[in-house]
Amino acid sequence: MPRIIPIKDLKNTSELSTMVNAENGPVYITKNGYGDMVIMSLDYFEKAIKKQYILSEIAKSEEDIKNGKKRDAFDALDELRKKHGL
Repeated sequence: MPRIIPIKDLKNTSELSTMVNAENGPVYITKNGYGDMVIMSLDYFEKAIKKQYILSEIAKSEEDIKNGKKRDAFDALDELRKKHGL
């Protein structure tokens, strides 16, 4: 379940840092009862960015396959071996 806290709770930064780093996800900040910001640990952020990159690369690969841009893996390996004298 997501953690949601009011903006007034941002005053104690040390406590906030401990809480955010203990969460396994983002912490949602509200202002006057409405969503305002999201904060997360650096570790969680880096994992989310990495996941997004991987998903975008998979989407690109799927698009290439759909457009007929594909090669047999064995042929590609043979070409690399010949090119590099392996």
